[in-house]
Amino acid sequence: MQRNATTRYPVLLVHGLFGFERIGHFELFHEVKDALKTAGSRVFVPHLSATHDNEVRGEQLLKQIESVLRGTGASKVNLIGHSQGALSARYAAALAPHAVASVTSVSGPNHGSELADFLRKALVPDRLPEVVAQNVATLFADFISLLSGGGTLPQNALAALNALTTEGVGAFNDRFPQGLPPTWGGQGAAQVNGVRYYSWSGVLPATHLPSFDPIQNACQALSQYFMTEGDQNDGFVGRFSSHLGQVIRSDYPLDHLSTLRRSASTVASLLDPIALYVEHAARLRAVNL
Repeated sequence: MQRNATTRYPVLLVHGLFGFERIGHFELFHEVKDALKTAGSRVFVPHLSATHDNEVRGEQLLKQIESVLRGTGASKVNLIGHSQGALSARYAAALAPHAVASVTSVSGPNHGSELADFLRKALVPDRLPEVVAQNVATLFADFISLLSGGGTLPQNALAALNALTTEGVGAFNDRFPQGLPPTWGGQGAAQVNGVRYYSWSGVLPATHLPSFDPIQNACQALSQYFMTEGDQNDGFVGRFSSHLGQVIRSDYPLDHLSTLRRSASTVASLLDPIALYVEHAARLRAVNL
């Protein structure tokens, strides 16, 4: 039987780094959006810069929240942010708690990413490698933005990388601590300034065999750059670094992008990552959100 997940407030699915709403017939949140709509929720996908810092993307999100509120007549929205989208959602909720009913972080680097730390150290400031990396990544982000119809949005790959490092997120957290756990690996306040905070994430499935999913193979390769959470990460974000508010679970057997989509590995397992979003919408409905 289909779960009733008709939330009181509209749901905004907030994409992360190099994310987009739609390119041609491909939608980043296609399965999630369809499942939530089928379950009865009103769903929107705001378009943010593919690469930029958390504050710039957060300001863009605030404007689109206002647009959704005007268009729907709702008084608040539920924000579900994937990866860096969680930081954009946290920014919006901190500045406009009156307009945000809940923030849900899915695989969000709420304490920074060790992968971002490694990449930042690999770039020498003010020398050729940094300039080349900045230009290439920004051009790629511009290309994605053009294809997805958001060509006027600013892009800044280096600002995005700096904003995702442990140091960068630490500075962000000093300004916007809402929902953060007081201890490493713990749970944060479930509600701050009237906004409810939730999170879930995954860790790479334990396997010594190559996967048929190239994305999971890439995440496995990237996981070697984690030190603090070497065996507890999804290839991009550490398990405990993802904790925010009420932690639903942070060790689902999912890589970083499998919390967005069904892959060959998740189809073969008993876990449906898309169902997690419908379950969460029902959770929000249960508390009148």
